[in-house]
Amino acid sequence: MKRLLIAMFVLLGLLQYRLWWGQNSLPESFQLQEQIKFQRESNAKLIERNQVLKEEILDLRRGTEALEERARNELGMVKQGETFFRVVGEPQRKAEIGEQ
Repeated sequence: MKRLLIAMFVLLGLLQYRLWWGQNSLPESFQLQEQIKFQRESNAKLIERNQVLKEEILDLRRGTEALEERARNELGMVKQGETFFRVVGEPQRKAEIGEQ
């Protein structure tokens, strides 16, 4: 009977060791669950970004308005017959300090 009791305690000790410090232990499992959570959040952001890019691609393929807007904003292009005016003023930070 004593041998059976000792064997059960040894087995319980081994199982506890595996549970807390062994491979696939509880702390490791909790850490992996946290990593999965962060990865899902990251994936959601990337999916949203991809959707925006897909919409932009469709916009650029469908019409010339999106192309014209990009040309104006990013390349500084102007239509023929238009006049381009650049307004130069004080930097925003200096203007805010002067108001106070």
